[in-house]
Amino acid sequence: MSYKDKKYNTMIVKIVDGEIAIVQMNRPEALNAVNAEMIQERAEIYEGIANDPEIKVMISTGNERAYCAGGDLKSFVSFGVKEAREFADTVVKTGAIVADMAKPTICMVAGVAFGGGMESLLNHDLRICADNAMFAVPEINVGIFPGGGGTQKLPQIMPLNKAKEFVFLGEPFDAQTALQYGLVNKVVPLAELEETTMKWARKLCKKPPFSLRMAKESLNAAWSSSLEKGLQIETHGWAMCYGTEDQVEGMTAFIEKRKPQYKGK
Repeated sequence: MSYKDKKYNTMIVKIVDGEIAIVQMNRPEALNAVNAEMIQERAEIYEGIANDPEIKVMISTGNERAYCAGGDLKSFVSFGVKEAREFADTVVKTGAIVADMAKPTICMVAGVAFGGGMESLLNHDLRICADNAMFAVPEINVGIFPGGGGTQKLPQIMPLNKAKEFVFLGEPFDAQTALQYGLVNKVVPLAELEETTMKWARKLCKKPPFSLRMAKESLNAAWSSSLEKGLQIETHGWAMCYGTEDQVEGMTAFIEKRKPQYKGK
């Protein structure tokens, strides 16, 4: 059964315009805290979207009170080392599906994005939050530390000393602070969050999808590769665009002073 047709216990999937997938975490009674079932369902949905040629953009979100409050401690307080490692591996692998997805992803955040919730948004290409959003990596306050990518990705976004401040103290910070340190791209009033996010998603849908894919691979390489390797990936992807009809259409439209009509070919 396709992810589009399946009914999930902790997630909701909505397809807009036939090409935008909105993935909503749906445990409102727990502020969308993550348990094992949610991780499994998210992974299945993300895999489905990653392999769906009809979807051009994915949006992840929660509700007005919470994007995700982090891990549901009740579900893994009794973990041993083996269980903890297996859970962390699953979280990281699920995040990698989003980070490596060959199409743009947007995180639409309102309310709290704590712990694993904040780490989740780091896997998305673009992040838009409401002015009521609050962020934290508070794991140090319950005897652990961020284990879903936070200690690796935060220092790539902001100064190392600031990342250490957030991780060591575990204190919450507001949307404007998140914007200041590059954690999010844009802050808007809560009432405008969905409209703004959908506007960005629809703009992305009009771009040449293969070129977006190559651009994303090149940008991601800057995180994980040497400069030499990153430049190889960039030049390869750039040259590959010249094998597409969209490249011809884009340049021809520019010369002819008209809007391009990309077909994903």
